[in-house]
Amino acid sequence: MNAFEYANPVRVHFGENTVKQSLAAELKNTGKTILLAYGGGSVKRNGVYDDVTAVLREAGKEVVEFGGIMPNPTYTKVQEGAKLVRDHKIDFILAVGGGSVMDCCKMVSAQACLDEDIWEFELDKGLYPEHFVPMGAVVTAFGTGAELNRLAVITHEKRKIKLDMFGTFYDFAIIDPAYTMTMPFKQVLSGAFDSLSHAMEINMGSPREMTLSDELSMATQKNIIRNMRALIADPEDKFARSELIWASEIAENGILKIGKVTDFECHMLQHQLGAYTDTNHGQG
Repeated sequence: MNAFEYANPVRVHFGENTVKQSLAAELKNTGKTILLAYGGGSVKRNGVYDDVTAVLREAGKEVVEFGGIMPNPTYTKVQEGAKLVRDHKIDFILAVGGGSVMDCCKMVSAQACLDEDIWEFELDKGLYPEHFVPMGAVVTAFGTGAELNRLAVITHEKRKIKLDMFGTFYDFAIIDPAYTMTMPFKQVLSGAFDSLSHAMEINMGSPREMTLSDELSMATQKNIIRNMRALIADPEDKFARSELIWASEIAENGILKIGKVTDFECHMLQHQLGAYTDTNHGQG
């Protein structure tokens, strides 16, 4: 096995009613002004927004809304969020949604504390931010595992490129499997396939010898396949949903990749060295 360092600072609150039970406790450790970030409005239609804002009101927080975060969040949207953080002196960012919302907020958190352009800082200079606005996440869609790592996939519209960037970890993630009941079923299965591909990648990395990480990965894959079949048979099966959600966390919290080098890590190394294709700038 290759040498490694591993740490994951994210506190996970998992189970039904965790928003009402755990968010209030977490908010005791935040400042007064909260940036509430979410996507296209589904959180308002499915009741998650009402649950979260009720807890925020009860905690006496001042809320600034940052909505409309799109799938594949853009550089422009990151800048919009960072401006809100600066203008309103935001103390804490609460991301409510799936991977796109969480990725966007990771970079908002970094950009708001940086005096220069985050894209140029990371992708052109090869530097990484050290200061961030603290964040928490309420997960409403699973598959990416974005709440348990610091990576963010951001699209730069003018440069016409989408790349991985480094933000920061969330302080906590609140995961209520019941919230996934409002997801379109195709999206649920898509998220499960996403988790499966994350786990499969480990077995295709090196070293080629069987490691504990490989065996943990295969166990995760078996769990995902079994529970996908159970959910197809009964879409209301909350146990199967819970298992799939936790599998998505395991697949992307870094523990399966311990001691392994995968294609993704090779890609990230190229990224760090500036070896990426930019349609405006050619080879970096």
